[in-house]
Amino acid sequence: MVKQVPKVVCYAVQQGHLLVFTHKEVPLAVTGVQVPAGTIRPGEEPADAAVRELQEETGRTGRVAGYLGESRYDLRPMRQEIAARHFFWLEVPPMDPTTRWDAGEPEPEHGGPPAAWTCWWMPLAQAHVLAAGLGAMLGELGQHKKDP
Repeated sequence: MVKQVPKVVCYAVQQGHLLVFTHKEVPLAVTGVQVPAGTIRPGEEPADAAVRELQEETGRTGRVAGYLGESRYDLRPMRQEIAARHFFWLEVPPMDPTTRWDAGEPEPEHGGPPAAWTCWWMPLAQAHVLAAGLGAMLGELGQHKKDP
């Protein structure tokens, strides 16, 4: 039986741009363009996990501005897992949308070697290219009245 793992996906948005990243040492064809996301820890509230993942994966702080919904994503054959994803819109302090910076995970939760990536701001109109179903709730951003 395939296990379901509770996850969060973070849409950090500012000035009509979405915070994304691409891996430095793994080809784009393997990892694609991603947003901060990760596993909800036992006893952790999904909204708290979203704020934590944003900070851990990008070095940026933010606050939850809205809950966008839930979806399931089958990770097989990569991992024997169904991701039960909770999607959040996060507000972040303003910064120049042309800014790029390095970040990563020294100890990925699913195991494996350290990972490094480059964070950057993608125009929301181009965010349909997100990998692995991470863009599933982008359309929900339009339901909110602020920046998105």
